[in-house]
Amino acid sequence: MKTLTLSTAVVGTGAAGYNAALRLHQLGEDNVAIFTMGVLNSTSRNTGSDKQTYYKMSLAGESPDSPAAMAEDLFGGRCVDGDHALIEAALSSRCFLNLAELGVPFPTNRYGEYVGYQTDHDTRGRATSAGPLTSKLMTECLQREVDRRGIPTYDKMQIVRILPTSEDTVGLLALCTDVPAEDEENRFLLVCCKNVIWATGGPAGIYSETVYPLGHTGSTGVVLAAGAVAKNLTEWQYGLASVAPRWNVSGTYMQVLPRFVSVDPDGTEHEFLSEFYPDLGECLSKIFRKGYEWPFDSRKAQNGSSVIDLLVFRETKLYGRRVYLDFRKNPLGLDALPYDALDADAYGYLKSAGALFGTPLQRLSHMNHPAIELYASKGVDLATEMLEIALCAQHNNGGIDVDLWWQSSIPGVFVAGEAAGTHGVYRPGGSALNAGQVGSLRAAQYIARNRSGAPTDEQAAAFHAACAPVIAEELSRSRAWLASGAKDGDNTTALLDACRSEMSACAAAIRNAAGMRTLLCDNRALLSALDERVAATGAMGLARAYRLRDTLLSQNAYLAAMIAFTEQTDRSRGSAIYTAADGVAAAGLENDADGLFRYLPDDGALDAMTQTVRLLPDGSYATEFRPVRPLPEGGGFFENVWRGYRENGNVY
Repeated sequence: MKTLTLSTAVVGTGAAGYNAALRLHQLGEDNVAIFTMGVLNSTSRNTGSDKQTYYKMSLAGESPDSPAAMAEDLFGGRCVDGDHALIEAALSSRCFLNLAELGVPFPTNRYGEYVGYQTDHDTRGRATSAGPLTSKLMTECLQREVDRRGIPTYDKMQIVRILPTSEDTVGLLALCTDVPAEDEENRFLLVCCKNVIWATGGPAGIYSETVYPLGHTGSTGVVLAAGAVAKNLTEWQYGLASVAPRWNVSGTYMQVLPRFVSVDPDGTEHEFLSEFYPDLGECLSKIFRKGYEWPFDSRKAQNGSSVIDLLVFRETKLYGRRVYLDFRKNPLGLDALPYDALDADAYGYLKSAGALFGTPLQRLSHMNHPAIELYASKGVDLATEMLEIALCAQHNNGGIDVDLWWQSSIPGVFVAGEAAGTHGVYRPGGSALNAGQVGSLRAAQYIARNRSGAPTDEQAAAFHAACAPVIAEELSRSRAWLASGAKDGDNTTALLDACRSEMSACAAAIRNAAGMRTLLCDNRALLSALDERVAATGAMGLARAYRLRDTLLSQNAYLAAMIAFTEQTDRSRGSAIYTAADGVAAAGLENDADGLFRYLPDDGALDAMTQTVRLLPDGSYATEFRPVRPLPEGGGFFENVWRGYRENGNVY
C-alpha cells in the first residue's frame, strides 16, 4: 500500500495546524507534511462572529499588564491548569505579532499601538479584532506562508487510526476519500513518523444543533481510541445561532432588538418571548443583553438573559416548533418601540449609537451594516426573510489532556487548537484563538529540540511490521461495510443523524442524567456491533462510516464525563444545567416540562479540580478528578535562565 515516512505529520488545516507546520519549518524541521479531510473545511476558515476577538496581553495605553496578570485571569476561569495559563499569557504577544507580520490586519492607532477593548471574562481590555472573519484571515495568512515554504499538504485524507508503536515512532492510517471505493490497493495511506500534531478542532460532529461549519466534524475519537487521556470534556459553550448558515447571532444581531418568532408545523406563529414576558421593557432588555452575554450561562438561567436560550430550547425540542429571528418588523408589530422602558445600559447604548428608531433591520444597517452583508454573502436576505435559529454547541473548552509542551499522554502525539483541553469552565472571549497559536508553537519547539528527524530505516521497518494487523483489520472492516452497502444501501447518514440528534436532546446545554445513561448504553451497543450494523456505498459512504465510528467514540467519552460529573456533584455550572427535581428554575419555568429546567446552582466545590477521562479495553471510560496544577511562579534570575537557554533552550 501507499506509505510515507516523515519527521512530523500535522493533521488539520485550521489556524493551529498551519501554524504548527510553519513553526516546525522555521525551526529547521523540513520533513513535515499536513493532512486534511478538506483544505477549506476548517472551523477557523469558516466561522466568525459579530466582531471576532483575539485575546492577548495588552499592547497599548497606560493600563499595566503582564504575563502574570493575564495568567491569573485565565487561571480564574476555574478547572484550568496553571502552567497552561501562564504559557498562554507569556506567548500571547509573540504569537499575535507573528500573525500581524504575516498580514492579518489587526488595527493600530497612528502611533503604532495595537489598541484593544474589553471582552467577556476580561478585566483589562486585552481583546482586539480584524473584523467578523478574524480567524479566516489568520488561516489564510498562515496558509500563504506554508505554501510559500513548499510544505506539502495532502488533501482528502481522513485519519482513521493513530498508530503508536514505540516511544520513538508513531503513525497514521488515512482513508483516501478521493479514491474510488473499489480501489482497495489505494484505499489507505500509511504514514510513519516520529511525531503527530493533532489540530482537528473540537468534536463538532457529536451534536446536531451546532455552530460549527458543515465541513467540520472534528476527530477526537481517533485520539481517544489510541489511548490519549482527555480533560474537562463537560465544559462547553452553547449559544443561539442561525441554522442555515451556521453563524452566531451575537453582538449587534441581538442589540438591535429583533422579533423572536416560533412557528408550529401548521404554520401558526408565536411571539413566544412577548408571551413569556408581559413587561415589554423587560423583554427587550433581556434580548439586548444577549448581545454581549451570548453564551448560555447557568448563572444567568434563573432570571437573566440566558432564560431566552431556555425558551428557544423549549420551543424547538419540547414543542416541536421552528424558531426564527425577524429583522423586518419590531416585536409585536409596533411602529416605534418604548425605548424609555429599556434598562439603563440598553437605552444608553442605543442612544449613543443613534439607533432609537425604525425596524431591527434599519437599526442593524445603521449600527453594523457588514452584519447584513455577511448573511447576504451566504444567500440570506434579512430584508425579505426570517432567520432560523437554535440553541447550538459552539466551542468545547475541554479536549485532549496535554502537558506544558502540548504533548498528550501518548509519546509523540501533540494536540493543539480546540482539540486540546487547556480551558476550564469559563474563558475570556478570543482566548481560544490565542491558545491555538501558542499550543502549536510549543509543540513545534519541543519536537525541534527533542524529537527531531524522521524514523530510521530500522524503526520504520518495525513500525510497518507492527501495523500489519491493524491494516488487515481496517481492510476487512471496510470490505464488510461496502458489501453491506451493495446489498442493502447506505445507512451511514441515518445512523449519524440519529446519534447526533439524541446527543443534542439530552447532553448539550440541558443535560438529563437518565437520558445520558440511556444514550451511552445505546451507543456502546452500536459501537460494538458497528461492523455488522453499518452499510456504506462509495468512497464518501465509507468516509461517513468512519466518521460514525469517531462520533460514537467521542460521544461515549463525553457522556461518560457528564455522567461521572453528576455522580460527583448534583450541581450545575458553566454553559450547562443538569436537571435536578429539587432545584431552582428560571422565573416562569418552575413547573415547565416536568422540571426539565430545574437545577442546583454551582457551589464552587470543584473549582480547583479537573476531570480526566480515558478509554478502557472493554470500551468503557475511566474518569477521575485531580487537583489543577497551580500557577507557576514564572520569571527567574536572568543568569540562570540564560545558562539553561544556552544549554537546551529551556525546552525540556
